[in-house]
Amino acid sequence: MAAQADPPFGRLLTAMVTPFRPDGSLDLDAAAALAARLVDDRHDGLVVNGTGGEAPTTTDAEKADLVRAVVDAVGDRAHVVAGVGTNDTAHTTELAAAAEKAGAHGLLVVTPYYSKPPQAGLLAHFRTVADATDLPVMLYDIPHRAGTAIATDTLLRLAEHPRVVAVKDAKGDLVATSTVLAQSDLVYYSGEDALTLPMLAVGGAGVVGTSTHFCGPEMHALIDAALTGDHAEALRLHRRLLPILTGIFATQGVILVKAGLELQGRSVGGVRLPMVPATAEQRAALADALKASGLASAPTR
Repeated sequence: MAAQADPPFGRLLTAMVTPFRPDGSLDLDAAAALAARLVDDRHDGLVVNGTGGEAPTTTDAEKADLVRAVVDAVGDRAHVVAGVGTNDTAHTTELAAAAEKAGAHGLLVVTPYYSKPPQAGLLAHFRTVADATDLPVMLYDIPHRAGTAIATDTLLRLAEHPRVVAVKDAKGDLVATSTVLAQSDLVYYSGEDALTLPMLAVGGAGVVGTSTHFCGPEMHALIDAALTGDHAEALRLHRRLLPILTGIFATQGVILVKAGLELQGRSVGGVRLPMVPATAEQRAALADALKASGLASAPTR
């Protein structure tokens, strides 16, 4: 399961949730503390201002402040990748420039959503964003949310751009992924937590996870085992972690991550509408998933 050496953003990244105060305002101190804990738990990098970070409900100024706070907290120990994708190319380039100014080490750019541009539009969009800064770009291919997949030919053409270096792949099509990996130098990260091991098997580099808020050391051990040829250990960890790798998505991931952190005594505040807090039933199911994966669901102070 060999993957490319020295992937640009490390191997284990988490799409970090954004902490809020009781009044709903941004909590930068809590963001810095959460970032530090995740990096202590063997994370090579963090993605901020992604969908799991409730980027649709944070202002441009809040996004820049969050990048700056996380870079200040862990930027000397981990890669900080800023989510900047929107369905407006001009706005995306503005967010990219702001993220670069705030100190981000890279950009995550999702497929423009809802408007469903043709492949020619996707190609022009991603190239324009990649031209806007000097930062390396990770494309985010997630058709079940965005409404449009990045076609294999489009990915191969984007791979020719010197700053388009990686893909967060949530397409769920390992044949298409294998084709791009075989014909380009793009580095692939699983965008589906439970597909991390299969992604590694076809040449992927690692994962940008959600459940990894809770299983960073275990997921890093899984990746290490897979890449060093200890297939039995990688499979054992994959099977052990499956309850949380899948259970965190029983509803929107951000809802359950924040609920899980609260269960562990590490509350980072609530969610902004249109997200809503986890129900009692969802919290109980999450606690069961954490327990089934051998992870703490009680306060850990």
